Amino acid sequence: MNVFWLQQTESDVSPGTDWLCDSELLSLRGLSVPKRRADWRLGRWTAKCAVAAYFGHSMEFCVLRDIEISHNASGAPEVSLAGNSPGIEISLSHRSGTAVCAIAPTGTLLGCDLEVVEPHSEAFVRDYFSAEEQAFVMDLPSAYRPGFLALLWSAKESALKALQQGLRRDTRSVVLAFLNGSSILAGNHELTFQSARWEPGSCDLWRTLTILDISRGQLMRGWWQSGAALIRTVIADPPSLPPVLLTAR
Repeated sequence: MNVFWLQQTESDVSPGTDWLCDSELLSLRGLSVPKRRADWRLGRWTAKCAVAAYFGHSMEFCVLRDIEISHNASGAPEVSLAGNSPGIEISLSHRSGTAVCAIAPTGTLLGCDLEVVEPHSEAFVRDYFSAEEQAFVMDLPSAYRPGFLALLWSAKESALKALQQGLRRDTRSVVLAFLNGSSILAGNHELTFQSARWEPGSCDLWRTLTILDISRGQLMRGWWQSGAALIRTVIADPPSLPPVLLTAR
């Protein structure tokens, strides 16, 4: 199975509103805080462009206006195309003026997330990560910690989105799993992070990751990618091939 993705920035977003449908215009008018409006517009623009690219459509405003992005009861985004279900699942994430949208066939448990590589406090680590994850973080060389924490947090977000529970659920209930036989969080850690190359501008290779959902005792497979001080993650069930970049045209 293939998962597709597209990334956009605030500079890509059309300054007007001709690309929004009527229900989206109503939602936008209800947002008075400038940052919330900007984030909302960026997310909608990215999702619409991703859906149009997925179906091979142009980015003309009349095309984008027919693509409506709403939310289901769990808060996950869903798509309507000219009033009909297009047979796809999407997941959205935005951070610091950049957004990413992932697309997969209907019925896929899908989550994506985008995080900035930046320092975090020890309190952040204590509050959101399992005891095993905390111990692993503290064993890492300090130069690797910001990159790993961005990966770990992003992977958790993607998994919780795929489960359609988001941050309503304890983030410690899903853990990044390094498999070594039957052991969790054991194995070639140093080699893993030495090969991660957290520096801005690193290669765009997608690498595999595995999340253990403790409550279900099940593993979820996904992918992660680093580049330009950003970490992207995608979780899909059933598991996917490496995510395929869409081209907006």
